[in-house]
Amino acid sequence: MLKVVLGDFISRRTSDRLGLILFADDAYMQTPMTFDKSTVQQMLDESVLGLVGKKTAIGDAIALAAKRFDAKKETNRVLILLTDGQNTAGKITPEQALDLAVAKDITIYTIGIGADVMVERSFFGVRRVNPSSELDEKSLQHIADQTGGRYFRAKDTQSMAEIYQLLDQ
Repeated sequence: MLKVVLGDFISRRTSDRLGLILFADDAYMQTPMTFDKSTVQQMLDESVLGLVGKKTAIGDAIALAAKRFDAKKETNRVLILLTDGQNTAGKITPEQALDLAVAKDITIYTIGIGADVMVERSFFGVRRVNPSSELDEKSLQHIADQTGGRYFRAKDTQSMAEIYQLLDQ
């Protein structure tokens, strides 16, 4: 469902250059910066969650974005970072990447995704789980604050759509 909402956000970009970085055990460039929205959309649609690991390399993702912004000198330097966890992998810590982002004047909007509590039904009954128990909201807030961005919390597709509407502004 996240891909649908993100796809809608991509389709509404009119004159923005977009890129897509996926990150898990490592960060990698799924789509380089381009005005070709259909390619970004296609690459998003073809991405598979969990394909490159189960960890979260937030620092590596920010550093890779900073490197890509260097290659495009005449661009707004805005990164939208979506994550459902905390940094558990990577060669660059989020703090090191944050220093780099601040030095390169990159604005980062962070979005923590995932429900607070869900009810799972199984053969053995009902249990409550918190799929966002590992979400590091404090770090995401800090990253956004230090770069002039903003932290958002998305608990469902409706709140994600509302966040994208705010970012459109």
